[in-house]
Amino acid sequence: MMNMNYGGGSRGPAAMVRCRQCSSSITAMPGARAVQCMQCSYVTRVPGCGRPRAGMPLVPHMRPTPAFGGGRSKKRAVLIGIKYTGRRSSELRGPINDVKCMRYLLTEHFGFPNDCVLILTDEERNPCRLPTKDNIRMAMHWLVQGCSYGDSLVFQFSGMGAQVPDDDGDELDGMDEALCPMDSFHQGPILDDEINEAIVRPLVHGVTLHAIVDACHSATVLDLPYQCVVSKSTGCLRWRDERPMTGAWKGTSGGKAVLISGSSNGKRMPTNALPQPYATIGAMTHSFIRSLECEPRTTYGRLLSSMRSIMRQGGNCNLQGPVGSSIHMVTNFSGVEEPQLSSAHKFNIDCEPFCL
Repeated sequence: MMNMNYGGGSRGPAAMVRCRQCSSSITAMPGARAVQCMQCSYVTRVPGCGRPRAGMPLVPHMRPTPAFGGGRSKKRAVLIGIKYTGRRSSELRGPINDVKCMRYLLTEHFGFPNDCVLILTDEERNPCRLPTKDNIRMAMHWLVQGCSYGDSLVFQFSGMGAQVPDDDGDELDGMDEALCPMDSFHQGPILDDEINEAIVRPLVHGVTLHAIVDACHSATVLDLPYQCVVSKSTGCLRWRDERPMTGAWKGTSGGKAVLISGSSNGKRMPTNALPQPYATIGAMTHSFIRSLECEPRTTYGRLLSSMRSIMRQGGNCNLQGPVGSSIHMVTNFSGVEEPQLSSAHKFNIDCEPFCL
């Protein structure tokens, strides 16, 4: 087993941690808040290593952002797709095509300049473009750095998600959500606390962030204060208050943040059950792209309804563009059952126009 350093916490000798699922021994290096088991992929909290002390930032000090290249227009995106190549127990099919199809959607339908769409996948040859934990952190920093009124930002992640027990009382369900970078088995997952601080809280008035996450356990991975749910009494969409009892602030600095993700049971489709390994796309991502290709001018409510309908149909992929036309199969690699929407602010879901 190898350690995964999340950052934060006190320094000291390495510790041995038992995986809470399979009981394997995992080495937790100094400062690690969570470790992931290489045997079963389960994420276990490191005992006694909580949040940083008061006054210390959750997000570690950033090294200078690597030369990602490209421009800094008012429309910018970070697209991340991870197959976890070489991990037989967890290798995914679909995330790379998710990224390619999302790039086509943003550049061809919504006017994002090609050089302002930063792509990180485990097929990249440039070390700065590999979706390691450090590179993802720096890409998030690049996305929101210097954001100003009128900016439209997109963050996409297709890959593995995880949950770990909450250690500071800021989760209503008692669990922190996390995204797993390609080196998660060595460096650890990126927890929702850090994601929120990195790309949600810096958003100033007039800036809009849309995050599209196709991963298990991703429904609240941005830690946004409000979640859209279907009312059991009326069948209509309504907002549920997800703000923590501790009073911890999880909103923006005046901007708009929206997460489109999935509710899942964490069960991924076995990779050996899928033929044509390079001709698949994630079900949640496919439903999002297909919905917007069919109706670019829509509302958040109609988008969610359309995504649900497309996901229930399943089956073949019918996306536009050179990549989409070569993809034959839709696969629910993340186990997503229903698309979900959460936000930093409440708004009229049925009337608010969706715009990237």
